[in-house]
Amino acid sequence: MSQKISISAITIILIGIVVVAVLQADEFTEKDQQRWQNEYMSVVAKGRELWVSPDLGSNGVACAQCHPNAANTHPETYPKFQQQLGRVIALRDMINWCLMNPSEGEPLALDSREMVAIEAYVTYERRGVSLEPGKH
Repeated sequence: MSQKISISAITIILIGIVVVAVLQADEFTEKDQQRWQNEYMSVVAKGRELWVSPDLGSNGVACAQCHPNAANTHPETYPKFQQQLGRVIALRDMINWCLMNPSEGEPLALDSREMVAIEAYVTYERRGVSLEPGKH
């Protein structure tokens, strides 16, 4: 009987240790959060570089010429109906439309590092603004 109690007690202790370990594994350390924030900000910086560069198009026009500091891009309103495309689109679709039309460039792959960087920059510039998908 005492052997069963000992095994049961050990089992309960081991289960408790596993539960604590699992719960702690989901917590993010301050070091993790700082590393992730630094990585995010490096992507935002790359997006800004692309935003101010005329190299995405063929006519020397940079996104920043029409939208300094990502002004009037309103990423918080996407997805939404966009008249230029005649349908509901995501922000990345509008970015590609601008790259192909005013900038006379090639569209970016929707999952490319460049597209992610541009979206990160545009949304970073509007941080703190409430989400309003569908707003015109």
